Amino acid sequence: MTSSLLVIGDREALGWILTESRTAFPAARRAEVANLAPGDEVFLYTTRGAFKNPTRDRGRVIGAARVAGAVSDLDPPIRFGPREFPWGCDLEIGPVAPFGHGVELAPLVGRLEAFSSLGTSWSIRLRRPLVPLSPADAATVREELDDVPLASTIERLAPYTRWYDTRG
Repeated sequence: MTSSLLVIGDREALGWILTESRTAFPAARRAEVANLAPGDEVFLYTTRGAFKNPTRDRGRVIGAARVAGAVSDLDPPIRFGPREFPWGCDLEIGPVAPFGHGVELAPLVGRLEAFSSLGTSWSIRLRRPLVPLSPADAATVREELDDVPLASTIERLAPYTRWYDTRG
């Protein structure tokens, strides 16, 4: 089993992920996406810009999920704005933090091996759909999430899913 940050930079995409229990990836083939397998752990990371207000919002891990199926073609591909995502997989979504809460990533960066070689340019690593985490990094994120009140109720998901239009 591997662990990764699933980088989510758009609120509509986050709504789709939580509503459909799936995730999608861009057409560019990346090794970390190709290597994703059922049982792998992904931490749901929303970027500062995901909710369209990067001066107010923080980049946060809001929950975790397990990969529930192999990465395969999405037919038809899902679109968010001008971007098309032709690859995807099913997820078993765990409980999520209340809207506006979660584990802020920036204060953890100094403790995470995934960012250790990047210094102050650590955020460049978030320009990919998945950021692989070492077992120690995953344990750190899990430990921090333990301090967040997580829940999987409809009321908890509603603030995150409101931007996704299920009518297509």
